[in-house]
Amino acid sequence: MTEANIGERGPRVRPPTLRTGEDATASRLELFFDLAYVLVVLELANAFYKDLSWRGFLVFVALYVAMWFSWVGFTLYANRFDTDDVVYRVAKLAATASIAGCAASASGATGEFSTAFALSFLAGRVILLLLQLRAWRHVPEARPTIAVYLGFTAASTVLWAVSPAFDGWVRWGIWAAAVAMDALGPVMATRREDRAPLHMEHLPERFGLFIILVLGEAVGGAATGVHDAKWAGPAVAVGLAGFVVAASMWWNYFDVTAGHSEEKLHESDEDDGTEGAVADDRHDLFVYGHLPLSAGIVMVGVGIEDLVAHPFDAVPSDGGWTVAVGLALYLLGTALILGGTHRTWRGVWPWPTAAIPVVLAAAVVPHRSALLLVGGLAVLTVALTVYGVLRGDPEQDPAARAGGR
Repeated sequence: MTEANIGERGPRVRPPTLRTGEDATASRLELFFDLAYVLVVLELANAFYKDLSWRGFLVFVALYVAMWFSWVGFTLYANRFDTDDVVYRVAKLAATASIAGCAASASGATGEFSTAFALSFLAGRVILLLLQLRAWRHVPEARPTIAVYLGFTAASTVLWAVSPAFDGWVRWGIWAAAVAMDALGPVMATRREDRAPLHMEHLPERFGLFIILVLGEAVGGAATGVHDAKWAGPAVAVGLAGFVVAASMWWNYFDVTAGHSEEKLHESDEDDGTEGAVADDRHDLFVYGHLPLSAGIVMVGVGIEDLVAHPFDAVPSDGGWTVAVGLALYLLGTALILGGTHRTWRGVWPWPTAAIPVVLAAAVVPHRSALLLVGGLAVLTVALTVYGVLRGDPEQDPAARAGGR
């Protein structure tokens, strides 16, 4: 690295600026930061696996949504204002520690570790708020956008700060209100005409990297189930089918969902002012569609682990429902991302939307072999992937696609 390059990026103190005019990819610090969230996801998945009930499902979803919007807040800030200077590095590492605290308390977030979880989460909100204040001070052209984020992040921070003073449902209600503030901030910010633009090279890469990490839960579920079943033949068969499901989700996401939506995001980034509202909707649906998609992947991993460990339990079962609902959420997220970025639902009908009721119906059929369910879902996900790849961009002219082949 040359001396000039060291001066451009590195640990010296530099005020933040908008990154949209420069090349940007995910940094090593962002990857390190994501590891803390992976720990939280693993803890939430383990807690859900131990309590495959409606209560366990609701707790998992609620805490996953809270952590997801925490990650989104830091990701959207870095997308615009990451300077990689010493102040930003220290702040991001401190935030990583706060999320590690959430991981250490996630399994008891609604019980004995509730206060520890709230305080750890609060520390992350305070750090993000301070980073936003720093950007507001140094980037005057982005202040209208930053002001929206500041308002919603401040409201979320206050709610997390007061929540330890209450117990039970009151505390959880305050948490829900705080998460709602985190969820509304990005949407309201992109509704401004004088908004600060997002970096369309960096955004899809960051979400793709996060999906890679949560896919590890789906693969890990199959592997852990085989281990717990002591490599029994039926368990290995179910585990292999579960791995095919995970591999198909990976292939479908990166070759179809991410590939086609990224092209549309780049196109929307070049739209003129008359099409600004369209561009905003595409960005929002791309971001928010990843919530059910990623949560669904984690649920598939949890359900597969249960089915692999108990290959002869009667279906319908808790594990079977978990896999089916998780895969349905994954397909729903796929539909939101593709339909939103293409600005037409023609791009998601019949694929993948029509597969959602089929997946849910598969979990209802009674039988005494988990292999029939997981194997059937493996065949379905492979078929969906093949169809999606061969179909290509839903907005491309069919004759052009045929000529390209």
